[in-house]
This record gives sequence, structure tokens and C-alpha cells, in this order.
Amino acid sequence: MTKLRVHNLAVSLDGFATGEGQSLETPFGHAGHRLMSWFFPTRSFVAMTGHDDEAVGRGTSGVDDAFASATNQGIGAEIMGRRKFGPQQGPWEDESWRGWWGEEPPFHSPVVVLTHHERPDLAVGETTFLFRSLGPADALALATEQAGALDVRLGGGPTVVREFLQADLVDHLHIVVVPILLGRGVRLWDGLEGLEDRFSVEVTASTSGVVHYVFTRLPR
Repeated sequence: MTKLRVHNLAVSLDGFATGEGQSLETPFGHAGHRLMSWFFPTRSFVAMTGHDDEAVGRGTSGVDDAFASATNQGIGAEIMGRRKFGPQQGPWEDESWRGWWGEEPPFHSPVVVLTHHERPDLAVGETTFLFRSLGPADALALATEQAGALDVRLGGGPTVVREFLQADLVDHLHIVVVPILLGRGVRLWDGLEGLEDRFSVEVTASTSGVVHYVFTRLPR
């Protein structure tokens, strides 16, 4: 059975999963790269970004890399919010924007981009972006169809993840608590009181200073 999985969603100590003021120059707003500073040095991330074997070998191993390496395992499609695809809001004034990732995005699969302003599908390298105005259940149904027999990754941002958690559709939730205080931005946990009752929770601390929480959905 297809599972909906969240991986590597970093959250500050005060609950923000992205900073304020996202723009083309600052994809994470005023948080900069601080939320993902544990992830970028890992061997798995270096490999995802197309570097050669020598560069991959210089990447970090250990706990953080073990979690990072699970990101793409058994994944056949992704769901993401529009703000993860790019900084534009409202009607698409410029459809030339092809995402943050250049001409070879790291997904290599269909990606359902949730937006109130649909546009034609966009193929970039091995990735096809499908722009749809759908609620969580319908979006998951479409992504499941696209994924074949594999799982679906819920890529974020935090607003989208929160909506899918509220709809009780998430089977695997990997949260990384990063020891920073952001003070403003987009919070993950608002409106999710009692969420822990639906999941078993495992915790792993890393020497990098982050703490990995894995929420696994209990039988419904």
C-alpha cells in the first residue's frame, strides 16, 4: 500500500519551519540556510546535487546522512506547495520560472505542485511538474496514481504538511529540530494539538546538534 512520507522537515526550537520574507534570493526567508545546515554537508545531499565521487566522499556520514539517505528510497512521486516550487504568488505572471533546481531537479519523478492557479504541466529533465488546485485527499490520489507501486513524498512547505496532517493522511513524518530561534516565519505545529496520539515516536540525537524525530502512523 502506498504511504505518504515526509522527510527532513527542519523546524526551529520555536516551531518555525521557514523564515519570514521568502524571495528569489532567500528561499527560506530570514532563516537563510540555518535550518538545513545539518543536511547540506551530508554525502547523500552532495550526491543528490550531481557532484563527482571525490566530492561525495568529502561529505559527512553518520546520523544525519543516514536520515538524508532515506529521502528518495522507494519514492515514485512528490507533492509540494507552490512556495516550494518558487517565490511567485497569485496568477502566474511569468511561466518561464522552472523551479529552484535548474535543468535537472533532484526529484526524477512526477511532482504535484499545489496551487490555486493551474498552468500546463512542465517537464524539466527527468521531472514533470503538474500544477493542480486540489485538496489533500485528491492531491494524494493523483500522486499515488503517478507513483505506481511506490510511495509518495510530501515535500512541504510547512503549510502543506500541516494541511495533510490535519487530514490524517501522513504515514511517516521525519522532523529535524534545529537548535536555533527564528522568532517569525511559518509555524508547523499550529492547530495540531494531540497529534502525537496518532503516532509512535522515535528520537535520535546527532552530534551536529540537531534532533531527529520520526513519527510513524499507528494503525487506523
